[in-house]
Amino acid sequence: MKVVFHIDELEKWEETTKNVKNLVKIAPEIDTVILVNGIAINGFLEEKHLSFIKMSGVHFHACNNALHANNITKEQLPENVVIVPAGVLDLIELQSVGYAYIKP
Repeated sequence: MKVVFHIDELEKWEETTKNVKNLVKIAPEIDTVILVNGIAINGFLEEKHLSFIKMSGVHFHACNNALHANNITKEQLPENVVIVPAGVLDLIELQSVGYAYIKP
């Protein structure tokens, strides 16, 4: 199974963190991607999210358009974050190959 969690609101980072940690605890084999776009892109810069972002077995995608809109550079992101050209396109592509879509 595969799942993509979509964060586009800054205040949804905490809820997503809880959801993903609970999921990984009971089903670590699920391929989990967190796609972040919009204003929520700023969550990558918050110290309180760093341990979650470095969580083993979870992949983080950052929308390049959101990075530019919020004046965030690639160098400011944790090294395991993958930059995708557009968050919306990433969601479409992931869903087209079987990822379930979750928006906390």
